[in-house]
Amino acid sequence: MVQSKTEETRVGQRVTWVGAVANAFLIVLKFLAGILGHSQALIADAIHSISDLFTDVVVLVGLTMGRKAPDADHHFGHARIETTASGIVGISLLVIAVLIGYDAARDIYHHTEAHPTWFAIFAAGLSIVVKEALYRYTVHVGRRIRSSALIANAWHHRSDALSSVAVLIGVTAAQLRPDWHILDSYAALVVSFFIIKVGLEILQDSLREITDTAPDREVIERMRLCIKSVPNVVAVHDLKVRIMGGRYELSVHVVVDPHLTVIEGHNAAREVERCLFGEIEDVGEITVHIDPVGAEDTP
Repeated sequence: MVQSKTEETRVGQRVTWVGAVANAFLIVLKFLAGILGHSQALIADAIHSISDLFTDVVVLVGLTMGRKAPDADHHFGHARIETTASGIVGISLLVIAVLIGYDAARDIYHHTEAHPTWFAIFAAGLSIVVKEALYRYTVHVGRRIRSSALIANAWHHRSDALSSVAVLIGVTAAQLRPDWHILDSYAALVVSFFIIKVGLEILQDSLREITDTAPDREVIERMRLCIKSVPNVVAVHDLKVRIMGGRYELSVHVVVDPHLTVIEGHNAAREVERCLFGEIEDVGEITVHIDPVGAEDTP
């Protein structure tokens, strides 16, 4: 179990470096297989893999900078950097999807033929296995350390695996039946739409976090019920929640008996924090304001 932000950063960096090394290997393999195996589709897939190295760099910067502790110039930390990195990955996925879709539509229109060899089929198959393994490894770590950038990068790995699936279908079909070569382009076109969907979802999540959009009402209601269950809490108002670096940050006013002592009010606030940390996953910073009965109506 991850114990600290420093360790979370190391774990995230490790999985990203593993992905970068694997991507470099696959780029060389695909280019060689595309050239020697007479597969234009595989050469295009190698170019797609180059973009993975770019996103690996973006994610490494996002993890390293985004998980730094607050300092004199950044009182709330640097989590927005990691969110921005996630958004960049989402945009890169959209660009890649459009390029893949354009190339596929062009090949369909021009009835482009390909005559690949079995070497190209082997390279495409190996790429699928490696990239799917990277996806599963990266998304597992990303969810474990609550890193939106890492999860976005995991989907980048899967998009590469899916494009390799399209290549595999195309080169295998062309090898078995030369008149089936067009299947490669149709498969690539379908994959491009899937990648666009994923890219838009990642970009939307990043924008929601950057614009301090509140989480689902169900999450907020669970928080409200948790707070109201604390002894001495009479009512709850002005509960405000945002997501920062994959964690919920919230501010809330709790109403208590005006005859409570200062220490009793302080203890009620601490109990609210303990309840939220214990009942709600991924809670970050909590600010609790104590109001006496009647003060919540004061302008």
